Amino acid sequence: MIERPTYLKKIISYKDTAQLIKVIVGIRRCGKSTLFEFYQEYLLKNKITKKQIQSINFEDKANHHLLNWESLHDYIETRLIKNKKNYIFLDEIQNVKDFQKAVDSLHLKKNVDLYITGSNAYLLSGELATMISGRYVEIKMFPLSFKEYVSALEDKTNLPEKFNAYLHNSSFPYTLNFNGDRAQINDYLDSLYNAVILKDVIQKKKISDVARLEKVITFMFDNIGNETSINNIKKQMENDNFKIDVQTIENYLSALISSYILYRVGRYDIKGKELLKTNDKYYIADIGLRYYLLNNTTRDFGHILENIVYLELLHRGYKISIGKIGKKEVDFVAQNIDGRVEYYQVSQSMMDPKTFDREIIPLDNIKDHNPKFLLTMDYADLSHNGIRQINLLNWLMN
Repeated sequence: MIERPTYLKKIISYKDTAQLIKVIVGIRRCGKSTLFEFYQEYLLKNKITKKQIQSINFEDKANHHLLNWESLHDYIETRLIKNKKNYIFLDEIQNVKDFQKAVDSLHLKKNVDLYITGSNAYLLSGELATMISGRYVEIKMFPLSFKEYVSALEDKTNLPEKFNAYLHNSSFPYTLNFNGDRAQINDYLDSLYNAVILKDVIQKKKISDVARLEKVITFMFDNIGNETSINNIKKQMENDNFKIDVQTIENYLSALISSYILYRVGRYDIKGKELLKTNDKYYIADIGLRYYLLNNTTRDFGHILENIVYLELLHRGYKISIGKIGKKEVDFVAQNIDGRVEYYQVSQSMMDPKTFDREIIPLDNIKDHNPKFLLTMDYADLSHNGIRQINLLNWLMN
């Protein structure tokens, strides 16, 4: 198992805040269950007994009898230790029918410290959000960052080689067990992809036309980092003899975003300081999954690097938009937890003068004094006029 110290430290910081439900969300197999295991080990090392810990994974068929909220509630309640704090871990809670009723009732007990995970954004929508409004903290979890990926390897030399493996072999933690075996990695990614699409997209949205859904998924994976509208998708589908209406496309995208396999990023007018309503961009949760689904295509490497930077900014807790400055574009406008804004341009290389001009001009046109960064695979220092150029791998390892 790969330790995720950042997440572990965060969840430990909420220990014994019984007034808050701790909700860990993220795409399937990103490490939520493993985080629970490490946290439970921490509890056992800090004078918490096994009887004070109840942990249930609702993906496990052995717990099938607990998929009704009343059965689950009664099962947990009869095992609570009186006059002691009880730590309750409910993994993939969305599988329990009317789970929100059990969660709300357990949360009311003063001797219960409650932790739940889910692989779908619908977990914190609807009735549950209404019931526990203001009484939960959400911890967003992602597959491995590049730094986490490298930290899990014995050999930490040759970062470019490691980065290539990170892209092609996937950032999902379990893929490291296959030691680069492409056949095994593809088999694993196939099962993961099917689990996400079947359980968190098709079943949740009751989608019957799987062929059209997969066509939309392929289009979105192939167009990461491109400005994309619903009408663009519709037009491309019709060009490929797939008739589809706008509402259906919106329904598919909503389900993909809710399953955390796809991220939508809006555009922001830097001068006007307002969000724009057209032509969002989309990025995916894992580049290895893209290589698998698109048969290892290596085109659009610049957009692949953009996707990696976007995910890293998510790891670091930034709120992210696509920047518009006049007719030019800044790849990312990132706002940190303190409200400070940073600007990022991402390019494979800046050694070509035309590329340098294209990437540097939008940043030069921004007249405020917020930090501006050029992230490239170059090792030469191409910093310019207060705009700091950083090698992408060094930035990822920082």
